[in-house]
Amino acid sequence: MPVEPATAERAEELVHNYEDIANQVSQATQRRGPGTQPRLVVVTKLKPSSDIKALYDHGVRHCGENYPQELEAKAKEASHAPRLGKRSWTLRLTCGPFLWRPIPNLFAIETLTSVKAANHLESTLSSLSPPRSTPLNIFIQINTSGEEQKAGLPALSAASDSDSSSSSSPNEVVDVAVHILTQCPHLRLRGLMTIGSFDSSTSAHPNPDFERLKETRTALLSALRGRDDVKDRVAELEHEAEGGLELSMGMSNDFVEAIEQGSTNVRVGSSIMGARPPRHAT
Repeated sequence: MPVEPATAERAEELVHNYEDIANQVSQATQRRGPGTQPRLVVVTKLKPSSDIKALYDHGVRHCGENYPQELEAKAKEASHAPRLGKRSWTLRLTCGPFLWRPIPNLFAIETLTSVKAANHLESTLSSLSPPRSTPLNIFIQINTSGEEQKAGLPALSAASDSDSSSSSSPNEVVDVAVHILTQCPHLRLRGLMTIGSFDSSTSAHPNPDFERLKETRTALLSALRGRDDVKDRVAELEHEAEGGLELSMGMSNDFVEAIEQGSTNVRVGSSIMGARPPRHAT
């Protein structure tokens, strides 16, 4: 069934919002200095496929969803529109293991936190027919703020890096990264992701959560270089992404600061799409 178009007024609103955010992304990138402009992922937040079509017609190619079921439904609708089906999707899971179904053009999952979840994805992807043409990009989620209500593995620091090679004090981030690199050929370790705390995101000072994610990347890559089983893969990572691993950090209320602090991937929802509707609204 074809995707119905948005009203002219709604399409104009979405394009205006997107261009405003895209301009802010460009300006923040210029202030940061040399480097690739971050990827702007529009988080569609339970909005209708007509909104996505309006943005697609404007040239937007990266969209994200928090819920697998919602993403599956939108991807299915998009598959009926040849051009719309060419967009890429990023999935932010808000829970643990999930029922997998093939999702066309799934670009990344940004919330991996365990070897178990990696094995689940690897098993599912290995059984797909036809298979994916490329490995699925994976971001490991890091809880940089230490908030109990947030998912994510503990952040690393230079000190924790020095301990990470000790078998008596294994580090979860290193363990998950090594497992992906050595045991999951259908997954590609793309980067690290975090959600900054509200207080840090509204502060006038540099966001410590974003600094911790940068420190975690540095410590993780250092730990991986020290391991014979993956050190060759680190060279590949450094060739594929600036800094070796991408940093997905920054949302509607803090994406400018995130870019200025080194983000390569920002996730913006409400500032483009408007407020999220209740999930179970009828």
